[in-house]
Amino acid sequence: MNRQLQGNLLDGIKSGKVCPYCHMSTELVDSSLIYGTSYGMIYLCAKCRAWVGVHKGTDVALGRLANDELREWKKLAHGYFDPLWKRKIEKENCSKKEARGAAYKWLSSKMSLSPEDTHIGLFDVDQCKKVVEICREYHKRKHY
Repeated sequence: MNRQLQGNLLDGIKSGKVCPYCHMSTELVDSSLIYGTSYGMIYLCAKCRAWVGVHKGTDVALGRLANDELREWKKLAHGYFDPLWKRKIEKENCSKKEARGAAYKWLSSKMSLSPEDTHIGLFDVDQCKKVVEICREYHKRKHY
């Protein structure tokens, strides 16, 4: 695959418009198709049972599409990561935006990723496992 095509595919995956599993186009549909109740719009690949929500009132994806396995790992990653930035709010009386930004900057250095590519919403299973590993060690040492 040439670089431009590879770049276009990656952009499509990051935007939620291309399924990372089958590389086919996704559909922007109401989440009631999945949940039975509407929580807003989602990008859906019905073939792969993968989806991602969008920012309210937009078609901007909250991350990349996730299948059942990745959704479980994302929940686990957030379960270890989110308490770190929430504790920072309590300890330093800073805003949620400041605390999350600092936490993601720290995580980007730990994972050797650029800050713009460091977000659990964009991560694959292996990256989510790495978040759990990094944050689990941090929790063990009680550095937060």
